[in-house]
Amino acid sequence: MKSIHDQVQEEFARLQTRKHFLRNCSMGLAGVWLGERSVAADRVGTQSDAADAGQSIPHFPPRAKRVIFLHMAGSPSQLELFDYKPELQKLDGQDCPASFLEGKRFAFIQGVPKMLGPQYPFQQCGQSGAWVSDRMPEFQSVVDRVCFVKSMHTSQFNHGPAQLLLHTGNQNLGSASFGAWTMYGLGSESENLPGFIVLVSGGKTPSAGKSVWGSGFLPSVYQGVQCRSKGDPVLYLSNPEGVSLQQRRRALDAIGRINQQTFNETGDPEVLTRISQYEMAFRMQTHATEAFDLRQEDKATHALYGTEPGKESFANNCLLARRLAERGVRFIQLFHWGWDSHGAAESEALNGGFKTRCEEVDRPIAALLNDLGQRGLLEDTLVVWGGEFGRTPMRENRGGREMRFVGRDHNPGAFTMWMAGGGIKPGISYGETDEIGYEAIENKVSPHDLHATLLHLLGIDHKRLTYMHQGLPQRLSNVTQPSRVIEDIMA
Repeated sequence: MKSIHDQVQEEFARLQTRKHFLRNCSMGLAGVWLGERSVAADRVGTQSDAADAGQSIPHFPPRAKRVIFLHMAGSPSQLELFDYKPELQKLDGQDCPASFLEGKRFAFIQGVPKMLGPQYPFQQCGQSGAWVSDRMPEFQSVVDRVCFVKSMHTSQFNHGPAQLLLHTGNQNLGSASFGAWTMYGLGSESENLPGFIVLVSGGKTPSAGKSVWGSGFLPSVYQGVQCRSKGDPVLYLSNPEGVSLQQRRRALDAIGRINQQTFNETGDPEVLTRISQYEMAFRMQTHATEAFDLRQEDKATHALYGTEPGKESFANNCLLARRLAERGVRFIQLFHWGWDSHGAAESEALNGGFKTRCEEVDRPIAALLNDLGQRGLLEDTLVVWGGEFGRTPMRENRGGREMRFVGRDHNPGAFTMWMAGGGIKPGISYGETDEIGYEAIENKVSPHDLHATLLHLLGIDHKRLTYMHQGLPQRLSNVTQPSRVIEDIMA
């Protein structure tokens, strides 16, 4: 009877046939190739997959190196902030004409609502003469730095699909976010921090959830990393009590060997992503803690932003965005929840919670633009602000009855976004809405147009940045819908 040792040796020899050798060799070669690519993945896309695929990115000299995207989740009313409509004031309190309701879909309006004039006074600001309401007094001082796009429109009138369309180019789940596409195309400038970082304030995440910063069909290494403005930037980033950095390093080395063995057996490239994420987490233990430590800023800076270290706030996140931009983070996305001003309760009313939301963002936004400008970062940092759609010029009458608090329903036909820095022409307004702010009528801009333009400013031809999925070369600006680069807003 053969010993166990002899049986093992015989089985090992049997497996080393020519067929098995070639299979193992090819898998080994694949591991070497993917392992080399994982070095870039360890740095979260320092070398982009798109460039590896022969797409020669950037396609032309970029005007912006990085993006700070400020999303006001729930959609602020353009009619109370930036799209001044004196004609709407004249209609205040009148029954809405039937022609305004025919063929329209609303989230909550029923019957015949009343027209609703602007709830706050406007004034012209800066040398550009931009109209801004009194809800944003600090922002009024920086209007000459920004370009307003007042003719945004979308096909979606509910929050989740509209947020997905704005951030992924598709109203359905499963597509890659703008930040993930940017990482896929350009990679990261930072070796010790993720190239795509997400910060959330306002108490909740967006209605579409984490899909708005997900990687979709792209490799998961390109998805956004959600960090916190208080405590550890990432949960469980710190070592447990009694565990040294050297012990953590040895543990990661052991885990890495196990994952590498798993990859050698399965060939699944997502295992390499897992290895790279462990390595990034290890480097972040030192570098992320330093980057997120707002106590390193002086009193003047805290006064400028209105920050309170140790708390979760939009102000803290704006200051963190500047610190991350300084450290080479490619895409920084801030979500601030609470802008859904229906008027169903005080917290979501134009004469209630809306005022609070404005107070939370006004000073930090102005501070961020000024701070980036003073540090020479604004010229190659693209700052984008907006919600997922606009609000109606009619007062919401949920259930057909006028509510106690004042609010507006969702309006996909018109909303305002603004951009600054990174090759954007400052001090201008682009596009117009009708006299009551109901529909975009001149130089209309879709989310796909926005994506094409922002990618162009990053040096990317939106039609050439593609990824094969479901038999199609997918792209952010959508393969089935028209899209264009808005050259008129470029400096």
